[in-house]
Amino acid sequence: MRKQSKTKERLINVVKIFLVFSILMAGGAFIWVSTFNIPDFDSFTNRQVQQSTKIYDRTGEIVLYDLNRDIRRTRVDLDEISENLIHASIAIEDSSFYKHHGIEPTAILRAVLTNLRSLQFEQGGSTITQQVVKNTLLTSEKTIPRKLKEWILAIRIDSELDKDTILEIYLNETPYGGRVYGAEEAADRYFGKAASDLSITESAYLAALPQAPTYYWNNRDQLEKRKDKVLQEMRSNGFITNNEYVEALKEEVTFLSRGDTSIRAPHFVFYIQEYLEERYGTSGIERQGLKVVTTLDYNLQQQAEKILAEYGEENDRRFNASNASLVAINPKNGQIISMVGSREYNNEEIQGNFNTATSPRQPGSSFKPFVYATAFNRGYTPNTIVFDLPTQFSVNCSPSKLTSDDGCFSPGNYDERFRGPISLRDALAQSVNVPAVKTFHLAGMNDSLDTATNMGISTLNKDTNEYGLSLVLGSGEVTLLEITSAYGVFANDGIRHPYTGIIRIENAEGDVLEEFEENPEQVISSNTARLISDILSDNVARTPSFGSNSPLFFPNRDVAAKTGTTNNYLDLWTIGYSPTVAVGVWSGNNDNSPVNGEVAGFVVAPMWQEFMQIAIEEMGEETFKTPQQENVSNFKPILRGEWQGGYYNENLLIGGIHNILHWVNKKNPRGPIPSNPTTDPQYENWEYSVRKWVEGDDFNEVKDDITNPSIDSFDSSTASESFLVVTTNLQPSYSRNQRVRIEAKNTNTIDQLELYINGSQIDIDESQPFSVSFTPDKVSGIEEGDNTLLIRGTDKNNNQEEIVHIFSID
Repeated sequence: MRKQSKTKERLINVVKIFLVFSILMAGGAFIWVSTFNIPDFDSFTNRQVQQSTKIYDRTGEIVLYDLNRDIRRTRVDLDEISENLIHASIAIEDSSFYKHHGIEPTAILRAVLTNLRSLQFEQGGSTITQQVVKNTLLTSEKTIPRKLKEWILAIRIDSELDKDTILEIYLNETPYGGRVYGAEEAADRYFGKAASDLSITESAYLAALPQAPTYYWNNRDQLEKRKDKVLQEMRSNGFITNNEYVEALKEEVTFLSRGDTSIRAPHFVFYIQEYLEERYGTSGIERQGLKVVTTLDYNLQQQAEKILAEYGEENDRRFNASNASLVAINPKNGQIISMVGSREYNNEEIQGNFNTATSPRQPGSSFKPFVYATAFNRGYTPNTIVFDLPTQFSVNCSPSKLTSDDGCFSPGNYDERFRGPISLRDALAQSVNVPAVKTFHLAGMNDSLDTATNMGISTLNKDTNEYGLSLVLGSGEVTLLEITSAYGVFANDGIRHPYTGIIRIENAEGDVLEEFEENPEQVISSNTARLISDILSDNVARTPSFGSNSPLFFPNRDVAAKTGTTNNYLDLWTIGYSPTVAVGVWSGNNDNSPVNGEVAGFVVAPMWQEFMQIAIEEMGEETFKTPQQENVSNFKPILRGEWQGGYYNENLLIGGIHNILHWVNKKNPRGPIPSNPTTDPQYENWEYSVRKWVEGDDFNEVKDDITNPSIDSFDSSTASESFLVVTTNLQPSYSRNQRVRIEAKNTNTIDQLELYINGSQIDIDESQPFSVSFTPDKVSGIEEGDNTLLIRGTDKNNNQEEIVHIFSID
C-alpha cells in the first residue's frame, strides 16, 4: 500500500514538472513570437508587386527575361469562376478548407514529423489561407520564424474574412506559370476561355500548376500525373462522381501556345525560373526584385540556336528528325554556358517549348564510356582483348540460340558484322556492341552504375536487374544536361563540378543571397579519365567505323567524342569535349516517332562539330593530359592485346584460344588465372562462340603459325634485317563479300601497320595485335581485273617495309 502511494506521488511530481516546463516553454515562445516583425494586417488590402525580378546572362548586362514585365492579372468574383476549378483547388490544396480556422494542426504535425525525419525544413502543411498569406504578405523563405508568422496571420485573416472571400483572393492571386496570375488569366492563357467555362479536366490541369508552375509546364509527363492526382482527390472528396472521374481521365485537352518573343534563351530562362520558384517561392521572386546573374554565355547561346535551327530544318526534311537540343558546360567549374531545349521554341508542330535537354531519354551507345571507365578502374587495360562474336548473354538460354526473343539476349553490331578478337580501345572507339556488353559484365553492373551516378547521372535509380546487360547499350534513361555534365568529368581529369546555372543572386537592396562557389570532387581516378579521353580522341582507332575524316575528328586539336543511337532510332546523340568545354547534342522527335534509320554520325554529329569549333575558339584550346604508361611486361597476354594463348613458354603463347573469362577473374583481372573459370555464369556462352569461331572459316583469316603451324607465313624478304612478317596466306583472288584480315606476326617489332589498295589507304592500326582488314565489296576503286594490295609496316625506329600483292576479284 505504501509502495503504491510512493509511485502515485512520483507520478504527480512528474506531471507537475511537465506542467511547469510547458508553461515556461509557452511563455518563452510567446516572448519570442512577440519579437517578430509581423506585417501590418492593413497592408493585406493594399498589397502590390514591389519589384521586378530579372534574369541576366553571365555578364550581368544582357537581360534574358523580366519575370514581372507585363504581368497579367484580371480580378473576378468567386461566382465568375467555375465550380470545377474551385473544387479542384480545394481538393488538391486544402480539402478541409471550410472546416479549419486558418491552419490545419494535423497537417502541421505531419509536416513537422516529416521535417524531423529528413532534418530539413521542407514541408509546411500549408492551407489555402496560409498560401494567401505567403502570396501577399510574406516571403517564401523556409525558416521557422517565417512559418510561425504565417500561422499567426492565417488565423487572423480567417477570423476577419469569410471563407469565400479568402478563396476568391487565392484564386485571383495564385501564380499559374510565367507571368500569369489568377484563374481568369490562366483560363484565357492556356485554354482561350473564361474561368467560368472551365471543364473538369481543364480545372484539374490548372489546379495542378500552382505547386510548381514552371516545373510542371516544362515537364508535361509530371503535369499529367499531378492532374490525375487532382481528379482522384476530387472524386475522393465527393466533388465529382466516379463516372465524371472516368470521363475526365479520357478527355483530351489542347493547350494554347506559350509563344513569347520577349525572352532570350527561353528554355534556359524557364530552367532558371523553376530553380528560383523552388528556392524562393513564386511570390517571393515576384516581389523581392531579384537580380539573377546566370552562367549563360549569350554569344554562344545565339550561335547554338542558329546552328540547331539550320540543321534541324534539314534533318527534318532528310531524316524525319524534327527536333534537336544542345547543352554546353564548362567542365572546369560546372557552369552551363548554353542550353537549347528545342530547335525552335515557338514552333508548335515540334512542341518547341518542351525542354528536351532536361527530359530523360535513352542514350544509346553514349552510355558506354562509363562502363569502360569502370573496367579500367578495375584493372583492365585499353589493350585488353575480348571477342566480338555472336554471343548469347542470357544464362537461361542455350549458347547456340543467337536471338533476342523469349527472354534471350544476343545483340548485334550496328554494321551487322563481327570482328573476332578486338581490344577495348578499338571496341569503344568504334562503338561495337558485343564487346561493350562483355565489358559491362567484366566491369560489374553495380560498379558501373555507381560510376555513372558518381559522375552526375541521377536518373538511373532502378535496380540493375531491371535493366540487365542492355544498360551498357543505353536502355536506361538520362538527360542531355546530366550526361554532358558527366562527360565533363572525363575532360577535367576525373574531377566533377556539379552543373549550375547561377553565378549570383542579389535582392533589391544589393544584398547577395547566393553566389557561385566551386564544389569539386574527385569521382574517378585521373588516369582513368585520361584513358577515356585518349580513346575517344583516337581518330585512328575510330576510323574503321567512322572513316578518317568524320565530323568527330578535329585536326590538330584535342577533342574527344562519342555518338549514341537507340536501336529503334528514337534518340540520336553526340557528346564530346575538349579540356575547356563539354558539348552534348540530341536529335529526334518530341512525340517519340522514329528517325529514318540513320545513325547519329549523319544526323547529330555535323551540328555538334560546328558548335564545338566555335565553343573551343571562345573557351580556349588546351591539350589532354597523357595517360600514365604502365609496364605491361608482367601482365597476362590477354591484358596486353595477345589472344592466342594464356601464358608464355619459352616466348611462345600456349594454353589455347579461349574467351577472356578463361584467363581472368573478372573482379581481379591482374590476379591469378582462375582455377575453375566455368563458375562464372557467362563463361560457357562466351566460350561457345569462341569455339565455333576457331572451327569456322573466319578463323582462317587470322590464325597464325603458333595456333596452326602448317599455315604459310608471307615474308616480304629473306634478309635477316626484315622485320615485317604477316600471318595471312594472301590469295590470288577474293570474292566480293569476303572479309580479308591481315595480321602482323612479330608484334613486338613493328609500331604501325597500314593497308593500301590501288594507292588508297584502307586501314591503319597503331596498337597490338596490329591487324588490318578489308572487304572488297566495301572498298571503292576495286576493279574486276588486277588490283594492288600494299602492306606497309613501320618499326619503332621509323623504318618501313612493304609487302606488295596483286589480286583479282572472282
